Amino acid sequence: MDNTVTPSSTPKSLTRPKHSNVKRNILRTLHILVLMCSIGLIVLISYDCFRNISFLANETYMNIQFWICLFFIFDVIVEFFFAPKKWKYICSHLFFLIVSIPYLNIISYYGINLSPEMQYLVRFIPMIRAAYVLTIVLGVLATDKISSLFTAYVGLLVATVYFASLMFFIEEHYINPGVTTYWSALWWSFMDVTTVGCNINAITPTGKVLAVILAAEGLILFPIFTVYITNALTRKSAENTQSPKTSTAKAA
Repeated sequence: MDNTVTPSSTPKSLTRPKHSNVKRNILRTLHILVLMCSIGLIVLISYDCFRNISFLANETYMNIQFWICLFFIFDVIVEFFFAPKKWKYICSHLFFLIVSIPYLNIISYYGINLSPEMQYLVRFIPMIRAAYVLTIVLGVLATDKISSLFTAYVGLLVATVYFASLMFFIEEHYINPGVTTYWSALWWSFMDVTTVGCNINAITPTGKVLAVILAAEGLILFPIFTVYITNALTRKSAENTQSPKTSTAKAA
């Protein structure tokens, strides 16, 4: 009997794990690099803000964020080719692709004149991009779906509070007597997201918009945290009550 295995008779299951492991390693490496890039954007924005410099007028920041945006787009393209369901991936990552486009560099390069309203919105794009990317990657790197969702919500909450405090400090510290340091802006942002309110009142339109956004986010996200913690405690209690029964059954 001929026991020689021909190429056509080689089980496909032997080759699939190798390809899946390679794909998983590539995607995980890309996610870690994207996370590092988003943290880099946050550090650059924070550094300029603490020096009272507009990061939008910093040429170094503009160049770095241009290449980071290109890397984000490259990550989307690679994940698209690896995704088994292409249309589902496009629908779930469309916003990520939109915020990854380097709008500020395009506007600066072509000398596009924007209306005051559009200029106002463009100023938020770098912060939205960094916060959104950080939230997505933290969720992807989590171990299970529940932890992934919770991690994404925590990341979104922390990023929103931090960036809102930066924007509030930039806009208010020259004209608002209550905002003397960044820490007072951070305190205002934290108190607003808890919906308790703060003794510092927003004066500029930016500050008033941020106050509404933070209050709305607090109303939406804090109940989610409550439900998650309740479910986690219930699940833990069920596991603890089940383990003695299992050990008793084995002993019997």
